[in-house]
Amino acid sequence: MDLNDVHGALTPLLGLILFFAVVYWAYGKKSVSVYEEAANLPLMDDDDSAPGESGAVEQRKTI
Repeated sequence: MDLNDVHGALTPLLGLILFFAVVYWAYGKKSVSVYEEAANLPLMDDDDSAPGESGAVEQRKTI
């Protein structure tokens, strides 16, 4: 058994460990509040716009 055999065995093992670490980081209990806040951003109202104003530019059709 030489050094290449050790590298060949450790590379997939390290890859699996890193994969599970990223999954744990993304789906862990600490990240839930961050992702819930980000998911609700499109639904939040802007305080800068006047009532009934969507902020979108209206296009007028000319004949």
